[in-house]
Amino acid sequence: MPWDQPSDTAPLPIKSWCTDLEEGALVQARNLQRHPALVGHIALMPDCHQGYGMPIGGVVAAENAIIPNAVGVDIGCGMVAMQTDLAWDTLSRSELRQLLTRVKERVPLGFSRHKKEQPWEGFARHRPRFIKEGAWKTARESLGTLGGGNHFIEVQKGDDGSLWLMVHTGSRNLGKTIADHHHRRALAWCRESGILLPDDDLAFFPTETPEGLAYIEDMGLALAYAMENRKRIMTALAHALETQFPFSEKRLVNIHHNYAAPETHQGKKVWVHRKGATSAGRGEAGIIPGSMGTASYIVEGLGNPASFRSCSHGAGRVMGRNQASRSLDAERCNAAMGDVVFDRWHTIRRGKLKGRPDLGEAPQAYKAIDSVMAAQADLTRPVVRLFPLGVVKG
Repeated sequence: MPWDQPSDTAPLPIKSWCTDLEEGALVQARNLQRHPALVGHIALMPDCHQGYGMPIGGVVAAENAIIPNAVGVDIGCGMVAMQTDLAWDTLSRSELRQLLTRVKERVPLGFSRHKKEQPWEGFARHRPRFIKEGAWKTARESLGTLGGGNHFIEVQKGDDGSLWLMVHTGSRNLGKTIADHHHRRALAWCRESGILLPDDDLAFFPTETPEGLAYIEDMGLALAYAMENRKRIMTALAHALETQFPFSEKRLVNIHHNYAAPETHQGKKVWVHRKGATSAGRGEAGIIPGSMGTASYIVEGLGNPASFRSCSHGAGRVMGRNQASRSLDAERCNAAMGDVVFDRWHTIRRGKLKGRPDLGEAPQAYKAIDSVMAAQADLTRPVVRLFPLGVVKG
């Protein structure tokens, strides 16, 4: 596809499963409609909301091109869920609290990391040249850590009668370092090549250029790191549970929802970018989490071509973290958590909201997960409904 297409080219259509698209996300979607490297249409999942450059919950197809900010800064962020052979009511409330305490002793949270570098064969296979020694050391110490924000560890009650374990995290600062570096290079390439962009945040590379190939290789590192990161946290969680109740694993699902991959759609080979979206090929297993106080789902994809065989990656936010902390009430947020075992809200330590409870992850900050699931009934099928019994946040 020519990247110097005339400005009067008809914009790509938008296919949206989002019934309450905010203005900021709509502006970003309209920018994508005029992106010179995209083909087909713009697909917006029901959890879509404003992101950086491209909406979170957006899926696009690029022809012979890759867009770093259409993958996102947390490359490989995703979910892992384990079904155990234990009944969901095996743990008493006090035993659940003990389990979560042991998990927090084994898994560094927030900005914390391990005290020594973690061994992993991926470190020996590839190291991006631009990553300085200090940042590389941080990456080695951060493998098997949760991070903060919307990342979590949960113990869950399945409507199949099973006790489930779930983790949401990504590639930590390694992915962000890779994303930021390559976005700067993509923007420089577009400017040097005279490419007109609808938004500088949507800069791209042709996939066969040295720059494009370097991003793809580094993205692959971040994807592998994120997958291993989730695996190690799940292992720590499972070992902590085993010290109380020996069990066997019945099923494990480990998936990304921030990545780009070569796929074939409508007979054309393209790079599909899923930013806050999950692959949902026919029969493909997926995980769609709700908020920390509401249900999550193990799902099976329906392979709908209109969404590039994708579905939502979660409930989606209805308000930003600062807005939530300004407008929500801590007592009401506690009530919304019901009987879920969790540490009470952190206190904001800096900025204009210093001293107030951080309510950015409260259930009221997110869309209703059941409404999101209903909106994508043609994209994915619920298999197991999970409800949180206990939650650990960064």
